[in-house]
Amino acid sequence: CTQPAENSSIERAVSGPIVVTVNEMPIFLSDVELEAAAQGKIEPGQTIDYAHPAFQPILDQLIEKRLLAQEAVARGLDTTDVERRRLEAGRERILGNILVENLVAEEVTEEAIDEMYAAQVELQQIDDQVRLRHILLTSEEDAIAMAQQVTEGEPFAALALQNSSDPRTRLEGGSFGWVSPNDFEDPFPAVIGDTPTGEVSAPFETSEGWHILKVDDRRTQPPKTKDEMRPEIITFLTFTQISDILRDLRQRADISQSSIQSVPEDQSE
Repeated sequence: CTQPAENSSIERAVSGPIVVTVNEMPIFLSDVELEAAAQGKIEPGQTIDYAHPAFQPILDQLIEKRLLAQEAVARGLDTTDVERRRLEAGRERILGNILVENLVAEEVTEEAIDEMYAAQVELQQIDDQVRLRHILLTSEEDAIAMAQQVTEGEPFAALALQNSSDPRTRLEGGSFGWVSPNDFEDPFPAVIGDTPTGEVSAPFETSEGWHILKVDDRRTQPPKTKDEMRPEIITFLTFTQISDILRDLRQRADISQSSIQSVPEDQSE
């Protein structure tokens, strides 16, 4: 089938080895590498050769895609206004992807990844875990009296076993085990933060009743490694760059939105 004249200029602009020709139209090694990267078979920028297990399946897919496209052109399916607009929409989508790749290559550097990782590690260490006990009581008076007994030397765990109305923790001497303070409703996080390790809090109220709590110990969860966080960091940095450039482009662009009126419904009976 015949190809538009503009295709020949595109083909000449592509350099690198040709893997196969389909009706005199070449498929380049770089085409296979781009598709392999898009499918996650290799990393972007990585090379691929015939020995790679994904090489031949991807090449077969590209050949079939080229054959279908050539047949569509031969049947004149690219000549209507609607189909031309669909082709243009596809071109815009690809150009947008190329811009994203360019932003990643230029802005998502190892230095930027290191800076983001350091900030994330610092944030992770803010929310330490605590080994926590509490005694749940029905009234403020009972809670004050219980706190006084602890102050006088009564074992906290024994008092929790005998008096706490929380069935989840009572048999464990009031122990929650290791928990994150922010997993609890207010004012638990603030009370935990204000209670030194080994000490008992003043009585406080939640939706469940009145509590006193004891912080047995604290620990900092080890942060994720940079390799573990790398995909999330790259995604975040990429979308940040896209948001910034879109905001700038919108401010500089002349965008006029047309008013589209709906067609009245036929009111005839």
